[in-house]
Amino acid sequence: MIKTLIVFGTRPEAIKMAPLVKELKKDFHFDVKVCVTAQHRQMLDQVLEIFDIKPDYDLDIMKYNQSLFSITADVLLRFEKVLVKERPDIVLVHGDTTTTFAAALSSFYFKTKIGHVEAGLRTNNKYSPFPEEMNRRLTAALCDLHFAPTKRAKLNLMAEGVKEETIFVTGNTVIDTLKFTVKEDYLFKEDSLNNIDFSKRVILLTAHRRENFGKPLENIFEAVLKITNEFDDVVFVYPVHLNPNVKDVAYRILKDHPRIKLINPIDVDDMHNLIARSYLVLTDSGGLQEEAPSLGKPVVVLRDTTERPEAVLAKTVVVAGTSKERVAQIVTKLLEDENEYLQMARAVNPYGDGEASRRIKEALLYHFGESSKEPDEFRGSDMYV
Repeated sequence: MIKTLIVFGTRPEAIKMAPLVKELKKDFHFDVKVCVTAQHRQMLDQVLEIFDIKPDYDLDIMKYNQSLFSITADVLLRFEKVLVKERPDIVLVHGDTTTTFAAALSSFYFKTKIGHVEAGLRTNNKYSPFPEEMNRRLTAALCDLHFAPTKRAKLNLMAEGVKEETIFVTGNTVIDTLKFTVKEDYLFKEDSLNNIDFSKRVILLTAHRRENFGKPLENIFEAVLKITNEFDDVVFVYPVHLNPNVKDVAYRILKDHPRIKLINPIDVDDMHNLIARSYLVLTDSGGLQEEAPSLGKPVVVLRDTTERPEAVLAKTVVVAGTSKERVAQIVTKLLEDENEYLQMARAVNPYGDGEASRRIKEALLYHFGESSKEPDEFRGSDMYV
């Protein structure tokens, strides 16, 4: 059996790794252990409960208003003990969090093979997004296997000197997750969502990135106020991140408007079904740029750059930045111009077909000599390089 240790620490990582955990645990070739760092605590636990994943190890590192320094040090030191006990054949990490980089570095020190799920995303600006861009670039330098979601991500890795035979284009596992979560007769667990009038144009807002703390977040929220005041049929729903740098600003600027619903963070079931019922999505998240287009929802990206340029080329997302005027202008265009809206809503998602976890499993079997069949590649992103 292939001793496989899967590690993640945040809600987005858990959402994207859950279908892979399920896929590997179904196959007798794998002995799977799950380690969570709890870089996010409450929001991580929600995902674990939904997917019925019981971690074998919980490093429980989260601290109030924690710094990147403490996250990195705590993961590095505590994950060493798990490696010593388990001695895995491979450690699987995901994406671009500080958990990802620190766990990969710890595994490298232990001379354990490392596989990187969602590898190869790049903005080529080390401070945007911060610290995610460097987390993924540093992780790539440590890894032995790279599971790239798209052809462009593969080419990014090759341009950095990664050997082609170690890269597998799989699609993104988050599209696999939608098969488990979205239901037509879904009843929201966050009860206030069951009272939303979805005959109105409901806009989902998420904003939480460190790079947007301060003035950029204020600009975003002021744009939201402006849009809501100009369109009587628009309702914003904003699950507010728990970080005080986000929460305090959101409530100061947005709390008094009757058509802006500030709610607590919601779990992945609620989030995916909220996307499915929304008109469009405003976000500084990475994952929603992949999820929403699969559900036919245009995405306005509240960042100056995106490491998902395939979505821009496919016209499933538009990058707005954090200027109050530009955000308001782009959203207004989508609300007023039906053709513009439909062009984005009907565009084909370049990020996957729901088979990414299977492809990763088959790549692992191939790498470890348990299968002679070279895994097939996801080809839906080939035209967007």
